[in-house]
Amino acid sequence: MPPIVYIVRHGQTAWNAEFRLQGQADTELNALGREQASANGHKLSAQIPDPQGFDFVASPMLRTRQTMELARTAMGLDPTGYRTDPRLVEINFGDWQGFTMAELEARQPGSTHGRFHYKWDFLPPGAGAESYEMLLQRIRPWYEALSAPTVCVTHGGIVRALFRLIGKMPKSEAAALEVPQDRILRLSGDRLEWV
Repeated sequence: MPPIVYIVRHGQTAWNAEFRLQGQADTELNALGREQASANGHKLSAQIPDPQGFDFVASPMLRTRQTMELARTAMGLDPTGYRTDPRLVEINFGDWQGFTMAELEARQPGSTHGRFHYKWDFLPPGAGAESYEMLLQRIRPWYEALSAPTVCVTHGGIVRALFRLIGKMPKSEAAALEVPQDRILRLSGDRLEWV
């Protein structure tokens, strides 16, 4: 059975606020995102009174590293005392990165139909693009290697993949899952719950 894991989505960015597909574009937190990150750090302190023995790991992207550092500061910890893992980066949207769905549809009518109707298995155009199923396979080895209590800062796509992988959530539900930026997800055994 895997150890307890607290999973935090990065705080809001300007692209989140504009509903842009961020994917692997290296965006930074906006003011609200910085507040969310610090608030989640305070919530983590309440959940983890003694963080000794916890592994702290983040996606190497700027917005997740900023979130981790603000959260650790709020916990009274050295902000730089964590590691990164490239398997935790967000899904790659290929040529669609940086666009809103409305912009993509305006450029090429009908191009977003597949994403709306078959979101889990949909593969955007462009080199390196991933489907959610491909993302799930990318993070499976990370999940299976968990050996210590962990605090993980990552992305919405990773959280959706975890709900499918661990919670056996149907594809359509996992793909459409809302992943808040101001709450913490706790994984205990094979149980996922928002705290």
